[in-house]
Amino acid sequence: MPAPIAVIDFETTGMTPAQGARATEIAIVLLEGAQVVDRYASLMYTGVPIPPFIEQLTGISNALLESAPPAAEVMRAAARFVGNAPMVAHNAAFDSKFWQAELGRIGLEAPQPFACTVLLSRRVYPDAPSHKLGNLVAHLGLPRAARAHRALADAEMTAALLARLQADLAQRYQALWPVHAQLMQLQRCKPQAMARHLQAALL
Repeated sequence: MPAPIAVIDFETTGMTPAQGARATEIAIVLLEGAQVVDRYASLMYTGVPIPPFIEQLTGISNALLESAPPAAEVMRAAARFVGNAPMVAHNAAFDSKFWQAELGRIGLEAPQPFACTVLLSRRVYPDAPSHKLGNLVAHLGLPRAARAHRALADAEMTAALLARLQADLAQRYQALWPVHAQLMQLQRCKPQAMARHLQAALL
């Protein structure tokens, strides 16, 4: 059985912690191969107001967060849940920054390497009309969440996308199930060298 991978998604008050944005919701789906074995999800309260356009997008309101557990409590629980598992996100450049920033606020390290299903999907599905999460899910015929732009729904869809990516790679190249370290290599590969690199990495 492949080692567990933690698929993560954040909802936030803005685009980057460097500009003062904070997380409002976190979800983590634990995958072993193509099997979801566990889930963690929670709203979190930071005291940072949610802009109206983000409330409209996510449905997460300032009033809703008033009864949410403190961010420090949620992030400690999330760190325990993930443990040493490597991580995956759709647009990992976004989620990894919030993972590092929110853990850093409570004095915890964030050593987990991140693979990105955006980068991987551009290489594995170059003909997809769009590499946005919802569009990829539709293109590949994967189950859609009832409501996008909520952390657990997006994490579930990303986990399904990751499992499909891994299955397609294994089948296409008659290889073993790609592990996280191989995914990290593949996402950095130049698209024109993808076939050669895949065969070298996965066989």
